[in-house]
Amino acid sequence: MSFMSRALIALAVVLAHPGIAGAADINVWTSRAIATVLAEIGPQFERATGHRLHVYSGLPTDFERRLAAGDTVDLIISGSAPIDTWIKEGKIVETTRTEIARSGIGVAVRAGARKPDVSSVDAFKRALLDAKSIAFLRVGSGLHIAGVLERLGIAETVTSKVTRPESDIVSELVARGEVELGLVVMTQILTTPGVDLAGPLPSELQSYIVFTAGVSATSKVPAAAGQLMRFLTGPIAIPVITAQGMEPLPAGRLLR
Repeated sequence: MSFMSRALIALAVVLAHPGIAGAADINVWTSRAIATVLAEIGPQFERATGHRLHVYSGLPTDFERRLAAGDTVDLIISGSAPIDTWIKEGKIVETTRTEIARSGIGVAVRAGARKPDVSSVDAFKRALLDAKSIAFLRVGSGLHIAGVLERLGIAETVTSKVTRPESDIVSELVARGEVELGLVVMTQILTTPGVDLAGPLPSELQSYIVFTAGVSATSKVPAAAGQLMRFLTGPIAIPVITAQGMEPLPAGRLLR
């Protein structure tokens, strides 16, 4: 039996759920890392289940604003820390917490540009000092990078050439030539046209962002949202997650 045949059989088993009758509209708020996965495999999920996905890609700050405004959401996929906060606040059902994948942080350069040596702590430090401009986020991986700059003793030295955008556009800034080096999760670098991966952070400085899902406490279609979580940890999603520079994680607690 071919791999594709096995995958299709596994998909049918994974998606089978007698508690769901008819199609549902599933509102998904997700980090960009998983949005790019859904862009590729979401149509397969829709065809297999009859459900319709409505995907909004953003940062935890966007999700917090929308939650405060009472916007409708069924499934949120973000970094583990904000998901855990929303569980404590009763906004996400604790028993649905599911880790999907993780990504290390890398260094992006404009496509075709010289790739600096970032293979060691000293080389990475020198690349940052030599760069004309640097970008990293205000949240998620950006929090770790800010700590790394402090640890390397160069935070004040490079502060004048650092850009920290409010939205998830670090790689786009690099692609447009507005920033020389982008420090962001590697999956974003590998899924953005116009940029190249210079390399991951040195192992001594590396950190992994875990993308975690949870069903909204106010969802009217929690079982359908659970199906989507199972799909994202299943045989169709895993090769795509890997190809996009992430490491799939073992399926955690899922909505039954």
